[in-house]
Amino acid sequence: MKTRALLAMAAIAFVSVLPHTAHAQRGNGRGGPDYEEPGENPRYDGRFTFVRVRYDMGLGSGSGGFRRGGRDVPWAHDYPRGERHFTKLLSELSSVNTRTEESVVLALNDPELFKYPVAYMAEPGFWSPNEGEVAGMRAYLQKGGFFIFDDFRGPHWYNFEAQFRRVMPEARLVRLSVDHPIFDSFYKIATLESPDPIYGAQPEYYGVFEDNDPTKRLMVIVNYNQDLSEYWEWSDVGYFQIDLSNEAYKLGVNYIVYALSR
Repeated sequence: MKTRALLAMAAIAFVSVLPHTAHAQRGNGRGGPDYEEPGENPRYDGRFTFVRVRYDMGLGSGSGGFRRGGRDVPWAHDYPRGERHFTKLLSELSSVNTRTEESVVLALNDPELFKYPVAYMAEPGFWSPNEGEVAGMRAYLQKGGFFIFDDFRGPHWYNFEAQFRRVMPEARLVRLSVDHPIFDSFYKIATLESPDPIYGAQPEYYGVFEDNDPTKRLMVIVNYNQDLSEYWEWSDVGYFQIDLSNEAYKLGVNYIVYALSR
């Protein structure tokens, strides 16, 4: 375990020397880029590929979402730097055969989603799926997909919970403790108290289990009052303490290893 921790620190140091291309662009207040419209998705080739879910904001969602380039694009918070840094670390730290230069952006009703075992959504406080997307997510989870919700806090819980109830009306959102296997699937996570990077809130982690049975497969993990991808995105420029960025990477690696091994 000590060796893994040292490898994690070395890998974060590796990320810190990546070219700071974001600083050449104007945009989000930290010298980072404006919203980057995703290009064509790479073809599926069997490697683990980071999948980010895109969605439209509903009429009732307001205009308080994450803004880049004058547009409300909450699903794109930390895109693409967050996943690019994370996949590089995942490739360096684990034996997961990982695509590191490209990621995939898909809607929940895109049949391509079923090729990928793990999907990620940012800011579900603004998520307002149509019926096709609701059905698509339900089928994805029932067929073995694993879903990560990240980057939301406070009253945004209410929209997240309401929309997820449409996907799985009978599902129970169960608060997870640090002794759950997902927190020991690669790294032994000692504490779940590392704060939200921007607001300093104390995070809570929730799960949804197959058949609401905690002895069965964990299908969904919810990072509430937390933003792991914010830590990933800015780990090369020193905005946050390295030990907190380190914990964010360890949680992400654990999620992927857990999902791919069950």
